[in-house]
Amino acid sequence: MYLRNALRAATAMTLVATAAAHADTLTIATVNNGDMIRMQGYTDKFTEATGIDVEWVTLEENVLRQRVTTDITTKGGTFDIMTIGMYETPIWGANGWLVPLDGLSEEYDVGDILPAMAGGLSHDGTLFAAPFYGESSMIMYRTDLMEKAGMEMPDAPTWQFIKEAAAAMTDRDAEINGICLRGKAGWGEGGAFITAMSNSFGARWFDEEWKPQFDQPEWADTLNFYVEMMNESGPAGYATNGFNENLSLFQQGKCGMWIDATVAASFVTNPDDSTVADHVGFALAPDTGLGKRSNWLWAWALAIPAGTQQEDAAKQFIEWATSKDYIELVAESEGWANVPPGARTSLYENPEYQKVPFAKMTLDSILSADPNSPTVKPVPYVGIQFAAIPEFAGIATQVSQEFSAVYAGQQTVEEALAKAQAFTAEEMEAAGY
Repeated sequence: MYLRNALRAATAMTLVATAAAHADTLTIATVNNGDMIRMQGYTDKFTEATGIDVEWVTLEENVLRQRVTTDITTKGGTFDIMTIGMYETPIWGANGWLVPLDGLSEEYDVGDILPAMAGGLSHDGTLFAAPFYGESSMIMYRTDLMEKAGMEMPDAPTWQFIKEAAAAMTDRDAEINGICLRGKAGWGEGGAFITAMSNSFGARWFDEEWKPQFDQPEWADTLNFYVEMMNESGPAGYATNGFNENLSLFQQGKCGMWIDATVAASFVTNPDDSTVADHVGFALAPDTGLGKRSNWLWAWALAIPAGTQQEDAAKQFIEWATSKDYIELVAESEGWANVPPGARTSLYENPEYQKVPFAKMTLDSILSADPNSPTVKPVPYVGIQFAAIPEFAGIATQVSQEFSAVYAGQQTVEEALAKAQAFTAEEMEAAGY
């Protein structure tokens, strides 16, 4: 079946032998997440259908962001395709740094991309990156440990419930941590998590006049709650744990709960990788009753840097990797639970995918995230776990380092917030806000 789909897709993408014969190797930068690594295992299918070779540069998330940002801002030309997200895409597209993804084939069906994903990867209505997968964040928890603790997870819990449940599930003698959360420095690692969490506590990065808000009580409430809960029920060294570290802990049975990207659901429920696959439940990210949950909105997407000499071949790869046919390929080989989620409407209309236990909660989480109204109080920026301005990445990386120093016991919450306020104010003033 896949061969038929591949040939059909090849025709739709107008892949002719003469073009393939002269195509150089595509160099693609990507993140070392499970779905991206899985994609690399299928790349030979693309090469067989097109004659185009692919060379992968697979990097840890923080390193990837540094490498692709440096390359595109200096016009380094190292990569033909970059894996980027909702923060970079509109900014880089507006700057003319990315190739517009117009003219994609009718069969590719751009209209099938979930509106939340297409909107976040566009500028002025033009798509500049195609989502490989989309995500929000949600709670993944051990149903057996929750039952043992004598508690029942609500579909939409509060942070106070999560804290109490984490304490009840913690068993230090058995090396079970009640909760595992990101603490790793980096605006897209621990910085993303604590920002999304702060939204539910009523905090915000900037007020309507672009003044930093780290000197306000909502940020202190967020950090104090996080640190107290993690010190009580989290793993040792959580200050250096990001997505992959917590995934490993959960799969090894060392976490009662984990709040993170919805895309992780397929990995914690896969019996080949997870020792607790049969005991995982899902719930919406928690709130504090203020009307905002602590879930984010993100897509890891494929984009083409302007100036590449491989634009046509790069578009062909993007069509292949983010297509309905690729989803079918993974489903046929590894089951529907393992296909890249969160990108296409048709996936959630598929009766087979609707049987996947986390499919509905993933979609509900994505649909409940509103980047245009991310906080309790009004803000001048778009974005949930980030503010979509060019200066944010640098500022938030520094702020996240201050927060991680708190988690590591190197400074107090008050000291970190004072530094964050001063640094952010200085940078924003220098930028002209």
